[in-house]
Amino acid sequence: MTAITDVPGLRVGHAGKTGDGWLTGVTVVLPPAGTVGSVDVRGGGPGTHETDALDPTTLSRTVDAVVLTGGSAFGLAAAHGAQRWCEENGRGFAVPGGVVPIVPAAAIFDLGRGGDFTARPDEAMGYAATADAAVRPITHDVERGNVGAGTGAAIGRGKYKGGVGTASITLDNGVVVGALAVVNALGLPFGTSPQRREPGSARLSDQGAGTPRVSAPPALNTTLVVVATNAVLDKAECKRTASAAHAGLARALNPSHTLADGDTVFCLATGALALDRSSETARQVSLITLQSAAADVVRLAILDGITSADSVSTPGGEFGAYGR
Repeated sequence: MTAITDVPGLRVGHAGKTGDGWLTGVTVVLPPAGTVGSVDVRGGGPGTHETDALDPTTLSRTVDAVVLTGGSAFGLAAAHGAQRWCEENGRGFAVPGGVVPIVPAAAIFDLGRGGDFTARPDEAMGYAATADAAVRPITHDVERGNVGAGTGAAIGRGKYKGGVGTASITLDNGVVVGALAVVNALGLPFGTSPQRREPGSARLSDQGAGTPRVSAPPALNTTLVVVATNAVLDKAECKRTASAAHAGLARALNPSHTLADGDTVFCLATGALALDRSSETARQVSLITLQSAAADVVRLAILDGITSADSVSTPGGEFGAYGR
């Protein structure tokens, strides 16, 4: 199976907790030193940390870790744990007296899904997920489904389990484009029929191209994605790649980018392989090819996250496994 860790040097770690009111966790993507990054936030209800630093016009250039967390805005405290690990290991933006790690983060809404609204990720869980990533071998397989930030994920207005998914594509020129997704969406996949549904409701395939019927107030949601490549990209090109990758999210989920979703895509470029920039035409073709692959691999990672999820019963209700 392909994974975001097919991009050499990238590692992924998870930490989470279930039982006694808990159903949440943290996933950390730990790139090699010197990795360039940016972000594109398109959901109407985002919960993010340090994303302004990834704007192409800002001073910092590299990213030390990306934190994906449960717990909504409360869970963003997990980023402090990742920052602490990075500081202890000398990773960060050099300043007089030390380093300041650049650790952007984004959160899904899973509050109360384990039964206790106050059970949410904290600094210690963020540190644990980062430390877990750090001990993984290069090109390791990534745990999928209900792990890390996908522990309490749900889709389809909370009816079915979501989770962590990942995939990669290798282009003819040797460029690898990978994606990791935490799927906690209001919507459902296009063109498929869930095995379980509310009594009397039509299957999605009977509703005209899978259009969901939102007859009740939507739950709070979010799909988080990290796209990574071994290509040489600057911050502006990472930003454009993150923007293009949102097309994959829209191809996978209907609806997407809603007022109740915090859909966010990060892009990381490790800079190991130069693109063909021998002419302006060559540069454009190289970037368009890479960015098209980014959209494709995001769609695959999202569907992987859904199909990898398990059916889980919780004190707050029952989540069914979707489509299997």
